[in-house]
Amino acid sequence: MTSEIKYLGDLRTEATHIASGDSAFTDAPIDNFGKGEAFSPTDNLATALGTCLLTTMALAASKKSIDITGASASVTKHMASDPRRVKKVEVTVSMPPGTFSAETKTWLENVGNNCPVALSLHPDLEQVITYQW
Repeated sequence: MTSEIKYLGDLRTEATHIASGDSAFTDAPIDNFGKGEAFSPTDNLATALGTCLLTTMALAASKKSIDITGASASVTKHMASDPRRVKKVEVTVSMPPGTFSAETKTWLENVGNNCPVALSLHPDLEQVITYQW
């Protein structure tokens, strides 16, 4: 089992990660009758793409003794209605200052673009990933 989720009422859930015991909360977004005091489930989906990109790139880079500490990602989620769903996720990856060859940049971008979350999302969900070097 990966996690256990409890509905707490008032459109809030608490998810507990089984292996670590760490907990995270979700709220329905303000535009869907929620308080917006925590990530919404769709925020988590969009954020998972950004965290997966960075984690996968860091893992691959470390195997080649490349340090990307300080890299960051900004994520913007766009919703559609009828049915309500995430229609587009924009991720801007900002790489730390350093000397990266053109070959390394292309390789790292390919690694990020093919992270497990990116490959798991439905093809109708538009992924716009931009890298800033």
